Amino acid sequence: MKARTRLAILECDTPLPGTAAQYGGYGGVFKALLNAGAKAEGHTSAEDILDISTHQIESDLDNYPSIADVDALLLTGSPSALQSKRVRVIGVCFGHQIVARALGVEVGRNPDGWEAAVNNVQLSKKGQELFRVDNLRIHQMHRDIAFAYPEGFESLGSSPVCSVQGMYSPRHVVTVQGHPEFTGPIMKEIVETRHKTGIFDDEAYKTHAKNVDLPHDGVAVGAAFIRFLQE
Repeated sequence: MKARTRLAILECDTPLPGTAAQYGGYGGVFKALLNAGAKAEGHTSAEDILDISTHQIESDLDNYPSIADVDALLLTGSPSALQSKRVRVIGVCFGHQIVARALGVEVGRNPDGWEAAVNNVQLSKKGQELFRVDNLRIHQMHRDIAFAYPEGFESLGSSPVCSVQGMYSPRHVVTVQGHPEFTGPIMKEIVETRHKTGIFDDEAYKTHAKNVDLPHDGVAVGAAFIRFLQE
């Protein structure tokens, strides 16, 4: 019997009130994604194969787990974890950017602006292999990007406004710029809040709002994460 994987979810942000009421925190959002991915892979739930702990590091900088006590990290990478070939790292959106930055890649404001709600990602051959779809539809919510790939990492895909949509190193790192964990209601709350606070003007709001409930491949990405953790 294969040993269970000890996965630490590092919560780098706090969800908006509606999402928090339903999931508790982004740890709960990712647990829902991993459960869906595990079921797609034939398991009853993620708990069949994973021991999951959550660590809110945005408000508690001392809440990091010991690297010796985990087999994998989800969300945020760190230089010590990336130097360890034993510990696997999954980076999502901010986590994707942190991994890239920790590996020496420039990260900054995208001159082409925001990607938000469901967008299409043109997958590389490796991306198609990992996610088992020809093209990826995924929620996005970012204006910062990684501008290149770290040496030795494979591209997973690109979009018209973001050429680095994911990176991969076998049994070590997988990242995506998008948000596979987001659902239509989660994205709707974010888009509406950013409109109310002036981050999105009326035109941007109309553009993004019409895409919040489009079909997306979040579960396919969640299943790929499960397979990555079991490689």
